Amino acid sequence: MKKSNSILDNAKQTILIESQAIANLANYLDDHFENAVTAIHNSKGRVIITGIGKSANIATKIVATMNSTGTPAVFMHAADAIHGDLGTVLKDDIVICISKSGNTPEIKVLVPLIKSNNNPIIAITGNIKSYLATHANYVLNAHVEKEACPNNLAPTTSTTAQLVLGDALAVSLLSLKGFTSTDFAKYHPGGALGKRLYLRVRDLIANNEIPSVSPNMHIKDVILEISQKRLGTTAVIDNNKIVGIITDGDIRRMLNTSTDFNTLMAKDIMNSKPKVIQADNMAIDALEILESNKISQLLVADNNLYVGVVHLHDLLKEGLF
Repeated sequence: MKKSNSILDNAKQTILIESQAIANLANYLDDHFENAVTAIHNSKGRVIITGIGKSANIATKIVATMNSTGTPAVFMHAADAIHGDLGTVLKDDIVICISKSGNTPEIKVLVPLIKSNNNPIIAITGNIKSYLATHANYVLNAHVEKEACPNNLAPTTSTTAQLVLGDALAVSLLSLKGFTSTDFAKYHPGGALGKRLYLRVRDLIANNEIPSVSPNMHIKDVILEISQKRLGTTAVIDNNKIVGIITDGDIRRMLNTSTDFNTLMAKDIMNSKPKVIQADNMAIDALEILESNKISQLLVADNNLYVGVVHLHDLLKEGLF
C-alpha cells in the first residue's frame, strides 16, 4: 500500500501541472479567439459542439455552460455525425470541433462535410498544425506540454485546457450579450441559484398561517395563538400596524422570570422593535436578515400592513442555504 504522503504528492503534482498549463493558455489567445467570439455573437444560428472520446465529454459540458448563459448550443458526437447525425447542423449554425491531436479519422471525415455546407468551424486543438487546425476558420490553441498522467497518455491536462477555453468563450459571449443575473434566473428557475434571483418573500409565505394578537391580549391566549399557528411566533397588531413580536423564546423567558401570569398581557413581554421585511423583497434578503440577527422568524408586511411570517424553515425547504 502506498504511503499517504506519496498519494498527496501525486495529487499536488497533478494540480500544479494542470494549473500551470491553464495559466499558459492566456499566452495563446489571439485574434482567432476574438473573431470566433464575434462570429458566434453575430450568428443567427446555434453553436454545434462536437468531439470524440474525452473531447466529446468536454463538449457536452461546454454546451451546458453556453445554454445556461444565453448562447444556444447543441452537442453532436463526431462519430455519430458521420453516420447520420450531421443533419443536426443547420444553415446558420457555427460548429466548434474539439480534438487534442486534430488528426483523428472521424474529424478528417467530418470537417469537409461541415465546410461543404458553408458552416464556419472553430477548432479547439492542441496541435495548430493538425488537419483540423489548417481547415478551420478559427483556431483556439489548447496546447499543453504534458498530461498530468505519469505516462503522459490519459487525457487530463489537455481536457482541462479544452474546458477552460470553452468557459472563456461562454463568459466572453455572456459579457457581449449583457447577460444579467435576472437572465440567469430565467434559465435556472428550478435550481437553488435561480431561486436566489427570482423567489420573493411573498412566495415563501403563501401557505403559512398568519398569527396575530392584540397588545392587550392575555398571555394564555398569546400562547394558544403561537401554538395553533405553529410558526413559533406571533405578531402583535394595533390598529392594523405591527407594534411588536412575541416568540417561543419570549415565552420561555417569561416563565423563568415571572410567577404571576394572571395579569400579564402581550404588550408586557413583546419585543417592540421586531425585524420586518416587505413581501416583495427577495427571499435571499430574508435569509440575510435572519442570519445576521441570529433569529428564526421574520414578520412580513405589504404596504405597511402585516401579511405573515417567514420562517427559517421556509428558506430551508427551498434549498436557499
